[in-house]
Amino acid sequence: MKSSNIGLWIAGAAIAWCAWIVLDMAEPLSSQGTAYSTLPEVKNATMPVLVEFYADWCGPCRSVGPVVEDLSREVAGRAKVVRLDVDAESDLAASHGIRSIPTFIAFKDGREVARESGAISKAKMLQMLGL
Repeated sequence: MKSSNIGLWIAGAAIAWCAWIVLDMAEPLSSQGTAYSTLPEVKNATMPVLVEFYADWCGPCRSVGPVVEDLSREVAGRAKVVRLDVDAESDLAASHGIRSIPTFIAFKDGREVARESGAISKAKMLQMLGL
Protein backbone atom coordinates (compact mmCIF):
# COMPACT_ATOMS: atom_id res chain seq x y z
CA MET A 1 0.00 0.00 0.00
CA LYS A 2 1.40 3.33 -1.02
CA SER A 3 1.39 6.19 1.46
CA SER A 4 -0.47 8.30 -1.10
CA ASN A 5 -3.45 5.89 -0.90
CA ILE A 6 -3.91 6.24 2.88
CA GLY A 7 -6.15 9.26 2.45
CA LEU A 8 -8.41 7.29 0.10
CA TRP A 9 -8.63 4.42 2.58
CA ILE A 10 -9.54 6.79 5.42
CA ALA A 11 -12.15 8.58 3.30
CA GLY A 12 -13.64 5.23 2.21
CA ALA A 13 -13.79 3.99 5.80
CA ALA A 14 -15.46 7.23 6.95
CA ILE A 15 -18.09 6.99 4.18
CA ALA A 16 -18.77 3.32 5.00
CA TRP A 17 -19.12 4.14 8.71
CA CYS A 18 -21.57 7.00 7.99
CA ALA A 19 -23.62 4.76 5.67
CA TRP A 20 -23.77 2.07 8.37
CA ILE A 21 -25.02 4.61 10.94
CA VAL A 22 -27.71 5.92 8.56
CA LEU A 23 -28.93 2.42 7.66
CA ASP A 24 -28.88 1.28 11.29
CA MET A 25 -30.96 4.28 12.38
CA ALA A 26 -33.52 3.79 9.59
CA GLU A 27 -35.52 1.16 11.53
CA PRO A 28 -36.86 2.22 14.95
CA LEU A 29 -36.26 -0.10 17.87
CA SER A 30 -39.36 -1.79 19.23
CA SER A 31 -37.96 -1.59 22.76
CA GLN A 32 -38.41 2.20 22.70
CA GLY A 33 -42.16 1.74 23.19
CA THR A 34 -43.08 3.05 19.75
CA ALA A 35 -43.85 -0.21 17.97
CA TYR A 36 -47.25 -1.85 18.07
CA SER A 37 -47.39 -5.59 18.52
CA THR A 38 -48.70 -7.89 15.81
CA LEU A 39 -49.94 -10.44 18.38
CA PRO A 40 -53.75 -10.64 18.36
CA GLU A 41 -53.80 -11.12 22.16
CA VAL A 42 -51.96 -7.83 22.52
CA LYS A 43 -53.70 -5.79 19.81
CA ASN A 44 -57.18 -6.51 21.18
CA ALA A 45 -56.35 -6.35 24.90
CA THR A 46 -57.97 -3.77 27.14
CA MET A 47 -55.57 -4.59 29.98
CA PRO A 48 -51.77 -4.95 30.28
CA VAL A 49 -50.29 -8.03 28.61
CA LEU A 50 -47.08 -9.87 29.48
CA VAL A 51 -45.72 -12.11 26.72
CA GLU A 52 -43.08 -14.73 27.48
CA PHE A 53 -41.12 -15.89 24.44
CA TYR A 54 -39.83 -19.38 25.28
CA ALA A 55 -38.85 -22.78 23.86
CA ASP A 56 -39.49 -26.26 25.28
CA TRP A 57 -35.80 -27.18 25.04
CA CYS A 58 -34.66 -24.09 27.00
CA GLY A 59 -33.64 -24.86 30.61
CA PRO A 60 -34.30 -21.37 32.03
CA CYS A 61 -37.65 -21.33 30.19
CA ARG A 62 -38.65 -24.61 31.82
CA SER A 63 -37.67 -23.33 35.26
CA VAL A 64 -39.64 -20.08 34.95
CA GLY A 65 -42.65 -21.71 33.21
CA PRO A 66 -44.50 -22.66 36.43
CA VAL A 67 -43.96 -19.12 37.77
CA VAL A 68 -45.50 -17.67 34.60
CA GLU A 69 -48.47 -20.06 34.85
CA ASP A 70 -48.98 -19.10 38.50
CA LEU A 71 -48.78 -15.40 37.62
CA SER A 72 -51.38 -15.90 34.90
CA ARG A 73 -53.87 -17.26 37.44
CA GLU A 74 -52.96 -14.57 40.00
CA VAL A 75 -53.55 -11.59 37.68
CA ALA A 76 -56.60 -12.96 35.86
CA GLY A 77 -59.04 -10.11 35.26
CA ARG A 78 -56.37 -7.43 35.81
CA ALA A 79 -53.81 -8.45 33.18
CA LYS A 80 -53.20 -11.10 30.58
CA VAL A 81 -50.19 -13.43 30.44
CA VAL A 82 -49.29 -15.18 27.17
CA ARG A 83 -46.60 -17.79 26.54
CA LEU A 84 -45.32 -17.89 22.94
CA ASP A 85 -43.16 -20.79 21.70
CA VAL A 86 -40.43 -19.29 19.48
CA ASP A 87 -40.01 -22.57 17.57
CA ALA A 88 -43.69 -22.68 16.60
CA GLU A 89 -44.00 -18.91 16.05
CA SER A 90 -40.59 -17.96 14.68
CA ASP A 91 -41.97 -15.13 12.51
CA LEU A 92 -43.65 -13.44 15.50
CA ALA A 93 -40.51 -13.86 17.59
CA ALA A 94 -38.41 -12.32 14.83
CA SER A 95 -40.84 -9.43 14.36
CA HIS A 96 -40.43 -8.60 18.06
CA GLY A 97 -36.62 -8.78 17.90
CA ILE A 98 -36.25 -11.83 20.13
CA ARG A 99 -32.60 -12.86 20.25
CA SER A 100 -32.48 -14.78 23.53
CA ILE A 101 -34.98 -16.78 25.54
CA PRO A 102 -36.78 -16.49 27.76
CA THR A 103 -37.66 -12.91 26.92
CA PHE A 104 -40.56 -11.11 28.56
CA ILE A 105 -42.27 -8.14 26.92
CA ALA A 106 -44.99 -6.10 28.62
CA PHE A 107 -47.54 -4.26 26.46
CA LYS A 108 -50.07 -1.57 27.31
CA ASP A 109 -52.54 -0.34 24.70
CA GLY A 110 -50.77 -2.50 22.11
CA ARG A 111 -47.40 -0.79 22.69
CA GLU A 112 -44.30 -2.31 24.22
CA VAL A 113 -43.55 -0.69 27.58
CA ALA A 114 -40.95 -3.05 29.11
CA ARG A 115 -38.62 -5.87 28.09
CA GLU A 116 -36.50 -8.28 30.13
CA SER A 117 -34.42 -11.27 29.06
CA GLY A 118 -33.63 -14.29 31.19
CA ALA A 119 -35.50 -16.02 33.99
CA ILE A 120 -36.98 -13.23 36.09
CA SER A 121 -38.92 -13.26 39.34
CA LYS A 122 -42.69 -13.01 39.70
CA ALA A 123 -42.18 -9.64 41.40
CA LYS A 124 -40.34 -8.36 38.31
CA MET A 125 -43.15 -9.66 36.08
CA LEU A 126 -45.72 -7.83 38.19
CA GLN A 127 -43.61 -4.67 38.01
CA MET A 128 -43.45 -4.94 34.21
CA LEU A 129 -47.25 -5.18 34.13
CA GLY A 130 -47.57 -2.17 36.43
CA LEU A 131 -49.34 -4.20 39.13
